[in-house]
Amino acid sequence: MEIKTAKYVISSPNVDGCPKPDMPEYAFIGRSNVGKSSLINMLTNQSKLAKTSNTPGKTQLINHFLVNYSFYIVDLPGYGFAKVSQNTRATWEKMIAGYLQRRTNLVTVFVLIDSRHEPQNIDLAFLRKLGAWGIPFNVIFTKADKSTQREAAKNAKSFIEAMKKEWEFIPRSFITSAVKFLGRKEILAYIDEMNKDFKLEEIVVPDEGK
Repeated sequence: MEIKTAKYVISSPNVDGCPKPDMPEYAFIGRSNVGKSSLINMLTNQSKLAKTSNTPGKTQLINHFLVNYSFYIVDLPGYGFAKVSQNTRATWEKMIAGYLQRRTNLVTVFVLIDSRHEPQNIDLAFLRKLGAWGIPFNVIFTKADKSTQREAAKNAKSFIEAMKKEWEFIPRSFITSAVKFLGRKEILAYIDEMNKDFKLEEIVVPDEGK
């Protein structure tokens, strides 16, 4: 897939403020400071589309980006949460849950995992929550350039092995580096494939009374 256009559309405090659900949509989420915004910028080949920051918790709303005028990329707040108040944390959790459970055009959630670390309980717990809600997801291992290729591959394998203890089906996963553009081609090809499936599913033959 070639990315010809990518533009910011809107930031919403809840699912009701999101754009009309008339195109396939892909949400990106992970722990705070997992490299989510950098990954979105890498995928769209725009260095400043999603705001990046060294301060965890920068993303606080549901951010929609329209790509090729044919699908949305959505930047969600991190579930690891920065150092915020209990009220703010509860608000973010409600916002994320509402979006994930009610967004009818959501094709899949890309859950970002830091490839520098061994499996973390907070990530595995979030996947369980998605499973309980019946929401499709894929896993993206980020920051592969921050460690050796061997270490990144080892941690990714360990995470998948941890998933196999609880999941019968393991979704497709990707190892990425926003710096080296690693994994970009594979993720965009996957999205392109899913877009075609979405269009087929959305075709409705009108009933003309015959």
